[in-house]
Amino acid sequence: MNFPVTKLSIVIPAYNEAKTIHFILNKISSVQLVNGIEKEIIIVNDCSTDETKLAVEMYMKQSNQHIVLYNHEINKGKGAALHTGIQKATGELVIIQDADLEYDPEEYNVLLKPVLDGFADVVYGSRFMGGNAHRILFFWHSIGNKFLTTLSNMFTNLNLTDMETCYKLFKREIIQGIDLKETRFGFEPEVTAKISRKPEIRIYEVGISYYGRTYAEGKKINWKDGFRAIYCILRYNLFR
Repeated sequence: MNFPVTKLSIVIPAYNEAKTIHFILNKISSVQLVNGIEKEIIIVNDCSTDETKLAVEMYMKQSNQHIVLYNHEINKGKGAALHTGIQKATGELVIIQDADLEYDPEEYNVLLKPVLDGFADVVYGSRFMGGNAHRILFFWHSIGNKFLTTLSNMFTNLNLTDMETCYKLFKREIIQGIDLKETRFGFEPEVTAKISRKPEIRIYEVGISYYGRTYAEGKKINWKDGFRAIYCILRYNLFR
């Protein structure tokens, strides 16, 4: 049975993205979702020290898109920004979108299809499957991502190829019903662990493209976040 959807909530955590956030908002605005699904764009500014708040407010004045801005008064981390955005979502489906240009909103419809066709409750967009474009960057990052995915799979008994992907799409009642704790980059292993324990959950994976950034271009995740991810995999799978 097909799953009826009228609105997709797009949650964007933003920290010091003033110079580039209009690019991703332009891309999201230009996307035509299947079946006339409307977009609810939820931006959570995590107490940026640049002009991110002003940049978004100026964009909102000039745009005809449904954009909502929430501002954290103190910097809480990417995970905390996601918590805020997820709880404010009103669409039947929720997707995570980074504020940079590493992921292509044109692929929303690819992630939507398994849910709309009635097969999936959650869809992960994998950077490691399919024939789409992938920027060639850091060897050790790719090894680290595959290691974390494998470690996570060992505990969740899932066969994901990309647990750390940004593109995760959820039915709203499922993701809003999860008690999320991680405030920084531990969101991915935590939500994967907790989703995997949902009774009869149907998780699908689709191939996506990936336009990665270098650190000079604004990439923020580092080796410390990798160790945190290992901790989160163990914590949220072994100590429930």
